[in-house]
Amino acid sequence: MPTAVSLFSGCGGSDAGLVSAGFDVLMANDILTYASEVYKANLPDTDYRVCSIENIKKFPKADLLVGCYPCQGYSQGGAREANRPINLLFKEFGRALRAIKPKAFIVENVSGLTREDNLALFQMQLRNFRSAGYKVKWSLLNAADYGVAQERKRVLIVGIRSDQDVGYEFPKPTHGSTARKPYLTIREALSGLPEWPEGEFNEEPFHWYYMSRNRRRDWHELSKTIVSHARHMPLHPVSPPLIYAGKDKYIFTNDSQARRFSYREAACLQGFKRNIIFPDSCGMYTRYKVVGNAVPPPLFKAVAKAIPAIW
Repeated sequence: MPTAVSLFSGCGGSDAGLVSAGFDVLMANDILTYASEVYKANLPDTDYRVCSIENIKKFPKADLLVGCYPCQGYSQGGAREANRPINLLFKEFGRALRAIKPKAFIVENVSGLTREDNLALFQMQLRNFRSAGYKVKWSLLNAADYGVAQERKRVLIVGIRSDQDVGYEFPKPTHGSTARKPYLTIREALSGLPEWPEGEFNEEPFHWYYMSRNRRRDWHELSKTIVSHARHMPLHPVSPPLIYAGKDKYIFTNDSQARRFSYREAACLQGFKRNIIFPDSCGMYTRYKVVGNAVPPPLFKAVAKAIPAIW
């Protein structure tokens, strides 16, 4: 079984995808204790180290290194300051890459990484990985194309060690209008779940900013992007439709009950298994946060399985 080391692991979306693809994740790391608790509840066999990556001086040898370093400076909701220290954590990933010397690596990040104002920083990252001795490719992928029931575009960077006599091609979509399977719908992803899961969804009022855009999709559609903020979570299709009522204003078409997706529904729409465990130590808002920040496991599985058999 090929082995992997995971950095900036969060609650384990990337690693759930790796395990499903047949990898043994030897070690994971993140600075967030609450994310580690969800991870360890679902992937208990991995050595999860809760600390700053800068404090890890020795890494286990592995065939694959993966990482989803923080994206606050690149995301649409981030501060967009390229020189923030948090945006230089790719150098720590590069340090691990040089120490482990895996046969391949995978990095995931937000689509904003490729915006013009971030392009110099993005190119710096690619040069860092190439100078470590890897043939590097990147692509902007939509998780919906790989069996995830939401629109979620992410940058994937894959590197193959230069002494390996193979290249890498990103996987072709398995779902969508040009693929063999249709997109997975909200109805399919949430089939069998209760309509009103009391205690599992955020019941705060819909504030003006929430109502400044249409946050609802119907049962037969893909969900809008699952976010990490409980107040901004998209609407469940059981809610009445929204209609445009003027600049930055939408209103419901009737007075029927409306609600956001629950954290468990959000996890399903991210591609996690139905039986994902949320420890009692994690409150509702924390559960939303770790799910919204996660990598959809089916997307990561598809990217990992497309690596040639170099293990």
